[in-house]
Amino acid sequence: MPKFVIERNIPGAGKLSAQELHGISVKSCGVLTAMGPQIQWLPSYVTDDKIFCVYLAPNADVVREHAKQGGFPANVVAQVRAVIDPTTAE
Repeated sequence: MPKFVIERNIPGAGKLSAQELHGISVKSCGVLTAMGPQIQWLPSYVTDDKIFCVYLAPNADVVREHAKQGGFPANVVAQVRAVIDPTTAE
């Protein structure tokens, strides 16, 4: 299944409390459950003013629908074409 990186512009994201992040996670998981197994949430990375989320989904429209139903921004949805890391240099 294709992998996507979602850039969510959320000013102050890095200052969200553990309780606020928990609430976001609960909301996201509820939407995922309602949407069924066609979409899967992998790790998300919280920075100062953005959250970068990684999802498996059949296409970008499914990712955008998750964002719409959850009330989350999905400012950029980009399909991952390759993954590299230090072992790529070997």
